[in-house]
Amino acid sequence: MKSLPRLVIPHGLWNEFKDFLSKYRILSLAAGFVLGLYLGTLVQSLVKDFILPAIGLAVPGLADLASYQTTVLKQVFHEGDFLVSLVTFIIVAFVVFLIVKVAKRWSIE
Repeated sequence: MKSLPRLVIPHGLWNEFKDFLSKYRILSLAAGFVLGLYLGTLVQSLVKDFILPAIGLAVPGLADLASYQTTVLKQVFHEGDFLVSLVTFIIVAFVVFLIVKVAKRWSIE
């Protein structure tokens, strides 16, 4: 007859914290949330700064949907704003990657 596995209770605040992170997969949840948030910002910038001005060129009268101005062929593409969003996303993704890498090295998964 096999004996039942012993329940290991971590002692110490650090071990309890590591157990909490691994048990509830908090690190994975946080990484997914942060990356999703910044990816949403990147997509929003793509739509606002590139796609909507292109639609404004194609459909006269829809130059600026926010203030209902009617200007044709004077669309402004905000590539700088999009590039800022892109660089921000890349930096945040890299920082999240480093945090996950350090957590794996410390056996927190």
